[in-house]
Amino acid sequence: MDFALNEQQEMMQTLARDFLASEYPEKVLRTTVKDEKGFTPELWRKMASTNLLGLSIPEEYGGVGDFLDLTVVLEEMGKACFISPFFATVVLGAGAIMVAGSEEQKQKYLPGIAGGKNIVTVGVAEKAGKYAADSLEMKGERRGGDFLLNGTKIFVPFAQAADFIICAAGTGDGLTLFIVDIKTPGITVKPLKTISGDKQYQVIFDYVKVPGENILGDIGLGRRYLEKVLERANAALCAEMVGMAEQALKLTLDYAKERKAFGHPIGAFQSIQHRCADMLMNVEGSKYATYQVAWRINEGLPAARETAIAKAWVGQACRRVMSSAHQVHGAIGFSEDHILHFYTKKASANEHSFGDVNEQLEKLV
Repeated sequence: MDFALNEQQEMMQTLARDFLASEYPEKVLRTTVKDEKGFTPELWRKMASTNLLGLSIPEEYGGVGDFLDLTVVLEEMGKACFISPFFATVVLGAGAIMVAGSEEQKQKYLPGIAGGKNIVTVGVAEKAGKYAADSLEMKGERRGGDFLLNGTKIFVPFAQAADFIICAAGTGDGLTLFIVDIKTPGITVKPLKTISGDKQYQVIFDYVKVPGENILGDIGLGRRYLEKVLERANAALCAEMVGMAEQALKLTLDYAKERKAFGHPIGAFQSIQHRCADMLMNVEGSKYATYQVAWRINEGLPAARETAIAKAWVGQACRRVMSSAHQVHGAIGFSEDHILHFYTKKASANEHSFGDVNEQLEKLV
């Protein structure tokens, strides 16, 4: 397959790169990591004005581009170590609605997402910390035409900032997805400490009443929908990790040219050159695996196996890149004065989100 970007993808890449360089420099990253909310409404409005929030959403719902365009932008966001509700809303929230939603639900929610009016997130994992459907214990009890949701979700990204949360619950006849207004009585949101600065939450549902019209897709078919949503999520995480690995390589090459030892730049030493070459191989291999998956998802082809392979490979490759980057940088890379540690932490968070290496390899057995 041809991995060259087409004209529209190049345009989206340039748009994202320029936007992030202008609106998300290192100073903003450092502030965002420490900020309780994790983003500013002003930044969110600017993203909406550039159509970035409409990526991969069909044009009839106010969107622009396709999943490959989104992948290109996510790679640029990885290079900037971007922290915001973008992934939760555009990849997870909009993705779930596009996969499972009725025409009425798409008309109701997708234009608001593309226009920056609604932030949507998805709650899947529970106390087991896994994303497989058979590990979920949350219950949805039928009460007439409504349902009562009872249980706890963890690792819900940007739940405190969200307007709606899409969650999976067992309904007796299988797993079912629900769109829940975050302001519904009975919902409690608690922040979780993270290593990367991403905003993750525990969301407790205490017999939360959800009207039947907020069922996403058909009752009992949530497992099927969830698998598709997780494919999109893991492909998107791979794209971010590719960007992070590319930036770590760039930082390492720049440092190897500047740092001198015994009167020479350390990049002149063969051991450093070998490390950088290995880093490049890991970056390029990760990019090929990621874009193959993105292309299959974009074309509507089966992608479960390819996604598992990509997530397992990219997660480990990105870890190797970060390890080599720190070896070359030495102690400076671990200090908070240097930016490298932000990439290392976020790469680790991405590797374990929505199924780590072991969970992905289990899917291939």
